Amino acid sequence: MLIRHNAPNPLKNWQVNRNDIRFLGRNLQRPECILTEPDGTVWSADARGGLVRMTHSGEQEIINPFQDTGTELNTADKQADSARYIASVGSLPNGVCFDSNGNFIIANWGTNHLERMTRDGRMTTLLTEIDGQPLGKTNFPLRDAKGRIWFTVTTRTEPWSDQINTRATDGYIALLDETGARIVAEGFCGTNEIRFDDNEEWLYVVESSAWKISRMRVKPNGDLYDRETYGPERLDGFPDGFAFDAYGNLWVTLIFTDVLVAITPDGEVLTLLDDSNPDTRKRLFDAYESRSVTPEILAATQGTICPWMASLSFGDTDLKTVYLGSLRGTSVPYFQSPVCGQKMIHWR
Repeated sequence: MLIRHNAPNPLKNWQVNRNDIRFLGRNLQRPECILTEPDGTVWSADARGGLVRMTHSGEQEIINPFQDTGTELNTADKQADSARYIASVGSLPNGVCFDSNGNFIIANWGTNHLERMTRDGRMTTLLTEIDGQPLGKTNFPLRDAKGRIWFTVTTRTEPWSDQINTRATDGYIALLDETGARIVAEGFCGTNEIRFDDNEEWLYVVESSAWKISRMRVKPNGDLYDRETYGPERLDGFPDGFAFDAYGNLWVTLIFTDVLVAITPDGEVLTLLDDSNPDTRKRLFDAYESRSVTPEILAATQGTICPWMASLSFGDTDLKTVYLGSLRGTSVPYFQSPVCGQKMIHWR
């Protein structure tokens, strides 16, 4: 990425203006991960088992192997689905990336599988176990320049929400290539999204339950080494998704409290959008410190713009439009950034 140390950081003294936030899509279900394409197409993961394709001209299409186009949920259904998302029952596409052929690699949070879905909705299960053991909570896949698929597993703890209190370091990163799948790094506390720098020399990883970002150097064969914390040892909340901009700022979503921050190349943390509720935030943070977080405390904690803000993606033709993914929203908030995003591998 282009890091201009001699130029002023475009995020200094800048924040998202709430009045400038717009919304894309309608009646979405758990749009956790957002993918953008150079032609302006926006995709979101969808709890009905596939993805939703959207355009700014108003087109919207569900690509779903289960043939459930769905309708807007009523209030009772929303409450049931909130419980379902915590319990993780059924097919719940979570992190998504494009493979080399433009089809989708899906980390399925509900089935604990790694899947591939074609653009016309044909689903194939790629992986259900590794080293003879079930994968665990598959979270996020990422393709590199060599066409290999990296993916994270948050935890093998069941139910997964217990890991927030135990802080079990049973999360890992695995690599799927022509020789099969293998674990390349482990011992993470709530492994979530992963991203490369432009040259794929470093792999960055979110450790959600440890409230921090780590990174490791990457060997040509995919081995990872020299693990270190990137930015502060502890952020002010649960990081979930992240993305680099062209200056080198790392934008990070803090789920549950719904705060968007950026870690500058110098390690400073800038708050770009704070949609937290002070009362529910304090209750959650107190429970986190005492290791007594419950599903009820989690369910009661959220903002209003992008409830359970889980990810972000830069898009549009100039990569200056930021799209936010969420677990409990029904549309995709978006706004303009003063700096363009890093080009993902499918943009190059």
